[in-house]
Amino acid sequence: MPAPSAVPAATRWLIAGIVVCALIWGTTWYAITLQLGSVAPTVSIVWRFGLAALALFVFCLATRRPVRLNRVQHLAALGQGAFVFAISYGFVYASEERVPSAVVAVIFAGLAFINLVLFRVIAGQKASRLAWGGAALGLVGVAVLSGSEILGSEMTSAAGLGVGMAALAVLSSAFGNYFAWKGQVAGSAVMPATAWAMAYGTAMLAIFGVTQGVEWRIEPTVSYIGSLLYLSLLGSVVAFVIYFTIARSRGYALASYISALTPPIAMLVSVLFEGASFGLTALFGLALVLAGQVLLIRAPKVS
Repeated sequence: MPAPSAVPAATRWLIAGIVVCALIWGTTWYAITLQLGSVAPTVSIVWRFGLAALALFVFCLATRRPVRLNRVQHLAALGQGAFVFAISYGFVYASEERVPSAVVAVIFAGLAFINLVLFRVIAGQKASRLAWGGAALGLVGVAVLSGSEILGSEMTSAAGLGVGMAALAVLSSAFGNYFAWKGQVAGSAVMPATAWAMAYGTAMLAIFGVTQGVEWRIEPTVSYIGSLLYLSLLGSVVAFVIYFTIARSRGYALASYISALTPPIAMLVSVLFEGASFGLTALFGLALVLAGQVLLIRAPKVS
């Protein structure tokens, strides 16, 4: 009989999910820049998550998955939509108008730490030392990875505002993760809960856009429409379903660590399409990020 695999099937699926999600989100940083321009950021986010919510609802109905939620589940989805899809992404798009995407990526690398603290304080969840150590390595690794670009960027008053917006986006995402967990506790399934959360976030942003008098338009170019479809279907539907599935099975700290894996992917995209080059310091930072990921995968699920 063949020897059993040294890696359990559940762990292999976990690693595969992390890799797919990191690859998608690592390329969305570049895709977001293709959305910035003549179309207001709020409008682009409404198109993105409105299309993603519609796709998820259609998929659930086509596969006969129930989409109805009870009152408690709807309230959790409302909070998730407000903090993850409306507030957080509103700040992300506004931040990327003011600072390089690498700066935003470094700030988001702290999401795993913030989730560990938030779930410890509010939900009473205890994480292992491996989880804390992995989150710390990821934070340091991404800082080393993108340090040269951050130090080389011009920190004007507008850039300082962009950094502040990115920090608020991370905090908002952490609170959104808490509401996603509340939905899980209330018994809602991943796909309908995510669909409703995206729909609620889209509605909030649409109302905000109306109050601001934005122009509701789509830029009829290949780059804008192509990036919109990529961000909606892969960057939102596929990636967030994987993300929240991992979070439910292994905890939100491990899932949110994916944000620390996206800068290496973004750097590779920059090397392939923008002619960028990186030295030994960047490779050292990448090694720290990967080491942190190994620790978080090996850490037991939070209790």
